[in-house]
Amino acid sequence: MTDIHPIVLASSSAYRRELLKKLAIDFSCCPANVDETPRPHESPADLALRLSIEKALAVGSAYPAHLVIGSDQVAALAGKVLGKPGSRERAVAQLQRQSGRAVSFYTGLCVLDSASGQYFTALDRCEVHFKPLSLQQIEYYLDVDRPYDCAGSFKSEALGIALFDKICGEDPNALVGLPLIKLVGLLQQFGVDVLRPVAG
Repeated sequence: MTDIHPIVLASSSAYRRELLKKLAIDFSCCPANVDETPRPHESPADLALRLSIEKALAVGSAYPAHLVIGSDQVAALAGKVLGKPGSRERAVAQLQRQSGRAVSFYTGLCVLDSASGQYFTALDRCEVHFKPLSLQQIEYYLDVDRPYDCAGSFKSEALGIALFDKICGEDPNALVGLPLIKLVGLLQQFGVDVLRPVAG
């Protein structure tokens, strides 16, 4: 194996940090401060992929000899982007709109070699089918999970799973915020095999 650069996750998200720990690799974290405003007529998929690249590049400038993992997730209902609710009132409204409907989650992924500037990207799409939800069910759910920092107003790794009829996607981790199956493949392209121990 060639010399492998240390890995840094370009995120302050506790959810992504816990997911990356599943791969049993050493890494550090650094928040990526980028403007997440969509461009005019930018699709949810394009937005997620662009922001994942921008996050990796932003952190890569401060970590010049690392493999930098950037990721961003965009939720969309009928093609319109759903943001993080930020408040209980907006979370109620968001879940009411999603009740009985399918919401698409696009998770962009970028792995950057900050020494060379080379990067590889991937995009995961997951579709969540919501049950018809009463206001009482929505309010009880919000009391339990308080998912105000989550796109779509739910935590699928917690009680939020009870909101769904089904989830259609390749990787259950992607819905939480980091598509690990695709990440393993991107790391492999830089010579990192998570199933092979690093020589001491």
